[in-house]
Amino acid sequence: VRWRHENLMQLFFRALSAFMVQGGSVKVSSNANATGVRYSDIIGAATLNEFMHVETIPFKDWSLRRYGRSYGDRRDKKERPKDDNYRSQQADRDMTYCFCFQPSGQALPKVALKRPPTSSTIMASTEVCACGFICQAECAGPLYSKHHFKPSGYHQRLQGTEKEEVVSKLCQRFLSEVSGRHVG
Repeated sequence: VRWRHENLMQLFFRALSAFMVQGGSVKVSSNANATGVRYSDIIGAATLNEFMHVETIPFKDWSLRRYGRSYGDRRDKKERPKDDNYRSQQADRDMTYCFCFQPSGQALPKVALKRPPTSSTIMASTEVCACGFICQAECAGPLYSKHHFKPSGYHQRLQGTEKEEVVSKLCQRFLSEVSGRHVG
């Protein structure tokens, strides 16, 4: 789902550019080992939306470093990361990327959003469990077979038409996210 993270940063900086004043400051933090929103997504999206990269500093050196860390997704509703580490991302690898808004006065080009993979690509590269869990095919055995992808029952591995239906719904959701129809 790399395309979703790239799109998130593009839309974030574009939204900021609508109300920022020239010289306004924006700081975005992410882990140097992040597999979601990578530093290249942050810096690339900022640059395309006229935010000049000023500096990158370790998060621990930032004056707002004591705020509660978060996952940055739906898990934050129930819990926050414990201690300073989560999912092989250690706090000492958290970085803060600092930007200054420098609008050129020219109209910005339309945001170039990445398209999701096709339904056939998702069909060929994933496994689907009857409980709704979907993962990359190569992860199905070693990581998830203890709870998912059983021969029968609630955690049965879906195939054929049943798998196609689940993948089709996922693809429709992805397309609605790219179009913006999922908002509001």
